[in-house]
Amino acid sequence: QVQLLESGGGLVQPGGSLRLSCAASGFTLDGYAIGWFRQAPGKEREGVSCFTSHDGSTYYADSVKGRFTIYRDNVKNTVYLQMNSLKPEDTAVYYCARGYVAGSLYPHEYDYWGQGTQVTVSS
Repeated sequence: QVQLLESGGGLVQPGGSLRLSCAASGFTLDGYAIGWFRQAPGKEREGVSCFTSHDGSTYYADSVKGRFTIYRDNVKNTVYLQMNSLKPEDTAVYYCARGYVAGSLYPHEYDYWGQGTQVTVSS
């Protein structure tokens, strides 16, 4: 059974950092893309970053380049999203998902999703 479980969200002040985790079970990361997405109230879900296992490529939305880093731990079958220099506009529910298309940040190209973790950036 394919499952993705996010954790690590919370409340942080502007300029702070958080690390989100996406623990995968029921499949191995090899051969898949793992993406991080976010959805703020009243807005569409948007792609933040993705990791393509077959060549280790990483991709980022322009809004997070230079601040967020995606990486994986093969032993733990987990993908992380390190978020630094957080801004109030980063506030959203963050989701991880499994996909088949390398480098895609389009939600419709991902088939399994986690339940999400809330990130709130506020003073």
